[in-house]
Amino acid sequence: MQLARREDPIVAIATASGRGAVGIVRVSGHSLAALAEAICGRSLAPRHATNVAFRAADGSTIDRGLAIFFPAPHSYTGEDVLELQAHGGAVVLQLLLARCLEAAAERDDAAGEERLAGLRIAAPGEFTERAFLNDKLDLAQAEAVADLIDASTEAAARSAARSLEGAFSSEIAGLAEAIVALRMLVEATLDFPEEEIDFLTAADANGRLARVGAALDAVLARARQGALLRDGMRVVLAGQPNVGKSSLLNALAGAELAIVTATPGTTRDKVAQTIQIEGVPVHVVDTAGLRDALDEVERIGVARSWGEIEAADAILFLHDLTRLGDDDHDARDRAIAARLPPRLAAEGRVLDVFNKVDLQRLPTEPRPAAPATADNAVAISALTGEGLETLRRRLLALAGWQAAPEGVFIARARHVHALQRARTHLERAVAHAALGNRALELLAEELRLAHDALGEITGAFSSDDLLGAIFSRFCIGK
Repeated sequence: MQLARREDPIVAIATASGRGAVGIVRVSGHSLAALAEAICGRSLAPRHATNVAFRAADGSTIDRGLAIFFPAPHSYTGEDVLELQAHGGAVVLQLLLARCLEAAAERDDAAGEERLAGLRIAAPGEFTERAFLNDKLDLAQAEAVADLIDASTEAAARSAARSLEGAFSSEIAGLAEAIVALRMLVEATLDFPEEEIDFLTAADANGRLARVGAALDAVLARARQGALLRDGMRVVLAGQPNVGKSSLLNALAGAELAIVTATPGTTRDKVAQTIQIEGVPVHVVDTAGLRDALDEVERIGVARSWGEIEAADAILFLHDLTRLGDDDHDARDRAIAARLPPRLAAEGRVLDVFNKVDLQRLPTEPRPAAPATADNAVAISALTGEGLETLRRRLLALAGWQAAPEGVFIARARHVHALQRARTHLERAVAHAALGNRALELLAEELRLAHDALGEITGAFSSDDLLGAIFSRFCIGK
């Protein structure tokens, strides 16, 4: 967004599209009192909800509702903000939006001035962007606004609320303050080399560096948990036809999402569902059975299955316990295992799931037992639910979930990356500090870089490109 456009007054419908009991049109800019009077037919007391008739240009009533005027700087954006709360019909809100634009363009013939010249429809996230630019929120808090709106689980919503209240920002501010204190010590040593006092030793710089590093590690661990709460984990169910992938999806979701039949190749395309385990979103994808397809449609489905497998965060590789020991079946399982992404196997993110333990216990011919004692294996019955709780716990372990939701703040991948960079610079700073006065300049530079990385999280050091990328993903009106 161009800097000049940030001075324009903006307006948007702030509620979701569709019918509703209440809809809100929001305006932000400078000197909105005249606009409020033009639409409401009267002046508005600051921060008081006033029941008024919203007037068209000819004086007729568009609707009746509540109007609230928030004079700057005591508003969400830090500018004057006018909120018009009308009935939530799409046509009514569009009429009210058009009236705001029309009233802003009207000329006061008596004064010969244009009111609110340049009022325009707000871009996505522009209200929150102005709150950031006017120091009402830092960047981490501004992102938490969108994360709170988009939260897919209760735990994610609570964590986003914590970040919006400033919990994450306070942690970052504490780390930054400690690094600034260390930078001051190093700069003092550089500025007064002739002094006999060793400022770094006297102030226990090495000990303070170690404590800052430990504190940063703790914040980084919690940020990783927050990023997991926000983004979740993508788990793909893979295996031969008729091993129970669709039945497992239905069991995990608690609903009949996928068609289950005894006919091989029933699932032709992916079926996805988001479930939550202890508040962590888990995006489960059921795929077509992996085999040499018999027709073109199934071939496309199998190809898509391999595409989903490549993009997965973790794979549940399903096996049919009733068919273990069958040479052809086992050979096909080995062929599938050989094609699974090596990166996931190396990271322990492929979990062997042996299904149909209920059938294995039927009094028929003996069958091999499931090798479910290994770290990467679990035995279940998608039909009866046996073993599903163990599977859920294993999924959380694969995701890296460790913390209780109440103690986690929401975070994004960019926050985690910034913290990792800060940690790397601190590690280098420790190495330089061990060299004493011979590496003071290098120590000072690594501390500066660590400080800058932390500043990116809260927006102390942010480019316009970064801001544009962040706020463009917001909904319009927020």
